[in-house]
Amino acid sequence: MKRVSRRTTALFALVWAIVLCLLIFFTQLAVKGERWALFSANGNIYAGGALLAGTLLDRSGEILNEPGVGGARLYSDSREIRTATLHAVGDAQGNIGTGALKVYAPKLAGYSLISGVYPRKGENVYLSIDAQLCRAAYKALSGRKGAVVVANYRTGEIYCMVSSPSFDPLNVPDLESEKYEGAYINRAISSAYTPGSVFKLVTLAAAIENIPDLFERTFTCDGGVTIGSDYVKCTGRHGAISIEDALAVSCNSAFAELSLELGAETLERYAKQLGLTESVSIDSIKTASGQFEKAGEGSADLAWSGIGQYRDTVCPAAMLRFMMAIANGGKAADLTLLRRSGIKALLPPPDKRILSAETAEKMSVLLSYNVYKSYGEANFPGLELYAKTGTAEVGGGKQPHAWFAGYITNEDCPFAFAVVVENGGSGRSAAGAVANAVLQEAVRRYGNK
Repeated sequence: MKRVSRRTTALFALVWAIVLCLLIFFTQLAVKGERWALFSANGNIYAGGALLAGTLLDRSGEILNEPGVGGARLYSDSREIRTATLHAVGDAQGNIGTGALKVYAPKLAGYSLISGVYPRKGENVYLSIDAQLCRAAYKALSGRKGAVVVANYRTGEIYCMVSSPSFDPLNVPDLESEKYEGAYINRAISSAYTPGSVFKLVTLAAAIENIPDLFERTFTCDGGVTIGSDYVKCTGRHGAISIEDALAVSCNSAFAELSLELGAETLERYAKQLGLTESVSIDSIKTASGQFEKAGEGSADLAWSGIGQYRDTVCPAAMLRFMMAIANGGKAADLTLLRRSGIKALLPPPDKRILSAETAEKMSVLLSYNVYKSYGEANFPGLELYAKTGTAEVGGGKQPHAWFAGYITNEDCPFAFAVVVENGGSGRSAAGAVANAVLQEAVRRYGNK
């Protein structure tokens, strides 16, 4: 009897050990199965590091990348499209880690937890980008380093994501030359720049919500502000000026005063709340984090930080998301590089409120006034434009980085944008011209549809 009891106990122990092992196995399968199936040495789906399966298309169905004979991946027939979409698609060698060929490899390979991958089958993956819009953006940059990113502020779909310098992945140049410095970096999502005056929108949001008499105040600009032994210079002598005109002419004196009154803690909190100092996710892609370093209270450095200088940095994708929230009543839709379709397109897109609806509305009015007052509606014909420029001083005898960020409300064109031209000089003339070219193409392609 004791022998039977011992055998029963041993049998139960064995069963439980098997159950435990199976539990561990299936847990590991759920967590690591995708990594196992898509290991680069898996000859069923990879050859020379390139996927053997799956086709990558833009939102309209234009083929961007597909499997070829002998393991090679084939790109678009158009050299311009190949170059303009390189950072969104990825290079054949996998050096662009944020490219779709790497990020969406499981979808391209047709991976599922149940079946793994079917050798050489794969799937069609539709990106949210418009290849023709990307071509227009890259052409507008004219070989200058920088980034252009455009998204639907209601759905979060990225329609245009261009980084320069780029290159033709089928005819790789000498990437060691200065012309191609940082060519593997997607500047739209993996770089952070000194923002200059576009950061004044952060200070403005904080002021709207923390200074009750903001819109009744009159600021005085005599060409700059003396703070202790330091001097914060303005771009002009604006005299007595309201907050509306202070934003439109980008008055450093007014925003220096606001920065000192708000204080470093408040400005830091708003920079974080508005998503400018932390990395955000675009599907599984992490964007570069920005920076806002708290300067001493009452200091010139604090004044400069609220103006968008000092040690401030912002990722173009983060600035885009901020613009999307202003346009969308304070809610920032989650950014995505995948086209919304099927049931997903019928569901409300995921979003996060980062501004109150009232604050977003007040900022919208001021951004529209900027265009009317300072940028010239005639320079953006046909565009219902809300925008802010930035001319970010970078030192070293170099030209400032040029920024232009905002959105349009043309019918069927709910597009927000952020443009950076490295050492481009004036935000209005350099980045503004790039934005106009891209937005005109967007309206031509999507307006009144």
